[in-house]
Amino acid sequence: MKRLFLAALAATSFATCVHAQSNASGPLVTPSGTLQFVRVDRDFEGMLDKEVFDRFSASTLMHFDDVGNANDSVTRTLVQTDSGPVLYDFRQRPPLVQRLGERMTVKRVFWQGDEVVMQSSQGWFRFKGGVLTKLRSSTTTYH
Repeated sequence: MKRLFLAALAATSFATCVHAQSNASGPLVTPSGTLQFVRVDRDFEGMLDKEVFDRFSASTLMHFDDVGNANDSVTRTLVQTDSGPVLYDFRQRPPLVQRLGERMTVKRVFWQGDEVVMQSSQGWFRFKGGVLTKLRSSTTTYH
């Protein structure tokens, strides 16, 4: 019985990680308004209620969403760009835009409070308070 419970818990955790990755251009509901990603030439524009708040280069659109409890709105998203990930925080208006400052390909993202933990091709990183830190080892469990 204990094995069955652990297997179900692991499957649920994996499904959550997979669900968070998206290539949807929108519209996505956020606490700040309706988010839409629009292709303009070779770039994408992030639009909130049809107003541009950011522009980034990317060959394809990929983002990892933190979905809040209230009406399944996207509270934060980490967008993969050609120059590295960009964090958008929609819990305030205008949204906070933070570039991580390191070129990397993100594979998985875990949202823990005000920090973002991500697995990339270069290892594990934490982004908190505008600071990107490479993780060495941790006793913290992320889900």
